[in-house]
Amino acid sequence: DIVTASSFTIADGIQRLGGNPNRLEEVRRTDGSAEAFLELHIEQGAVLDADEIDVGVVEGIVGIMRWTVTVDGRTNHAGTTPMDRRADAMVGAARFIDLVHTTARRMPGQQVATVGRLEAEPGVPNVIPGRVTMTLEIRDLSMDGIERVYNEINRNLVRITEETETRFSFQRFYTSRAAPTAPWIREIIETSAQGLGLSTRRMPSGAGHDAQSIALFAPVGMIFVPSVAGVSHAPDEHTTPQDIINGANVLLRTLLELDER
Repeated sequence: DIVTASSFTIADGIQRLGGNPNRLEEVRRTDGSAEAFLELHIEQGAVLDADEIDVGVVEGIVGIMRWTVTVDGRTNHAGTTPMDRRADAMVGAARFIDLVHTTARRMPGQQVATVGRLEAEPGVPNVIPGRVTMTLEIRDLSMDGIERVYNEINRNLVRITEETETRFSFQRFYTSRAAPTAPWIREIIETSAQGLGLSTRRMPSGAGHDAQSIALFAPVGMIFVPSVAGVSHAPDEHTTPQDIINGANVLLRTLLELDER
């Protein structure tokens, strides 16, 4: 069983909430058990707000892969080791972070890549780090796209390992598969929005959503409304009342159209 950072398994968590993990099969949804699923959400990004678009029609929810990346060098005294005789794991890590950033920006597509956590060992001011552990996350609408970015990073990593005298190892620990929305639901959302005089744009969702899980057994559609200045997961997150009304009306019209099919 997978153990979370809190040292509990998923089964432990279900039991702590009063559930019985041994009865999960009784409530499992099967393919085709729902005709369709719709989700209305704020964009959590700046595209709609910056371009003054009323409604985002989500093409799909991105897939995500995450790796633990370990950089091994040589621990040594920071004061007595000349700069040309170092195998500094932190330098290798810094070069890697820049490589991740430039690779994701340079390649065609809408992929994103992030190094979000970093720890150095032994982690004291007067010692050259002998090991750095960090995370790599890549997101894209296509799982093949994620693999392409990952392979391109590794292809260019050879030069960094040679120049810094460090070694890199990767351990993938998380995968969330991309979930495309149903084309016919996208069309209904667009028609509903346009019938209300609202502008639309097709776009990917860079964040995970409930629809991603529902897509395993039913066709899904998603509606985005603007996030002011693209701020999300922060105290100043805001969506205007009018945009909320617009989204609710598009959701209603789409549901009514789906109900007639």
